Amino acid sequence: MKYAARHILAATLGFVLAAPAYAQKQQLVVYTALETDQLKAYQEAFVASHPDIEIKWVRDSTGVITAKLLAEKANPQADVVMGVAATSLALFDRNGMLEPYAPLNIDAIMPAYRDKKNPPAWFGMNVFGATVCFNTVEARKRNIAIPTTWKDLTKPEFKGQVVMPNPASSGTGYLDVVSWLQMWGDDGGKGGGWKYMDALHQNIAQYTHSGSKPCNMAAAGEYVAGISFEYRGHTNKAKGAPIELVFPKEGLGWDLEGFAIYKGTKKLEAAKKLANWASSKDAMRLYGKNFAITAQPGIAPKLAGIPDDYESRLIKLDFDKAAASRDATLAEWSRRYDSKTEARK
Repeated sequence: MKYAARHILAATLGFVLAAPAYAQKQQLVVYTALETDQLKAYQEAFVASHPDIEIKWVRDSTGVITAKLLAEKANPQADVVMGVAATSLALFDRNGMLEPYAPLNIDAIMPAYRDKKNPPAWFGMNVFGATVCFNTVEARKRNIAIPTTWKDLTKPEFKGQVVMPNPASSGTGYLDVVSWLQMWGDDGGKGGGWKYMDALHQNIAQYTHSGSKPCNMAAAGEYVAGISFEYRGHTNKAKGAPIELVFPKEGLGWDLEGFAIYKGTKKLEAAKKLANWASSKDAMRLYGKNFAITAQPGIAPKLAGIPDDYESRLIKLDFDKAAASRDATLAEWSRRYDSKTEARK
């Protein structure tokens, strides 16, 4: 789901905010895939109420953060995982990497947006869902009609004009692939989801390492259609980009930006304080400035360009199935389509 960097960025993107010096200040190492333009506001709000705790962000795209945490399983470096896709959190939970904790506000979070165990291993912050950023200016030049369905993107006129994220590096890319497979079937690489991706691949110009980049590229007029997510579409359109946001009729893939405490952290009490804040109504109001759906209902204001029935368009998603099949899904996807992935810088 996310704006990828070439390398893991810690203190340089970390915004360890200036605050009064405290002798007993604790530093929490928080692994995240949050957008860099969200981090500062979230941190300022938390530190304002907990000046004895500072956050050191370690940020990259969802796929990179997921791989890093799995690689560090025997030697954990993180205290908290925040703003990482729930499909990845479910995978960490299957690997025994999370510390179950019910934050103070857990009952206010909708059951569909949190781990079903009690206490939960993770909880959701907000939903991010699939959106197509469609450049109306470039489309007019090429006489391309605005799509209304996913299958419209496989039409001949879209050849070389579609970009989407690589699911191995981007949480947004993974939610797209998972949604198509769960809507149309997997069947060991023979199902309708793979047949759709085979057809879409013919029109793909490039798979990016970032969930935001396809929308940014469409907004800049590099391509007509960028498969992305609603936050980046909303922010680009608000800045004046000549794009329309398309929410395909068949259903929208989605995931949660979620929160979890890393098992074995030596700063458990500080991590619980961050969990309590991250699940609070104050935090949800901040998430609602960026996303149409928060894990606590009725808090997010309406975002321009996001349809009123947006939540009802989200597909029924099986997080456990998505986590269990992740390795096999990514291996099959890479075998079929990785030749069009952008080079790493």
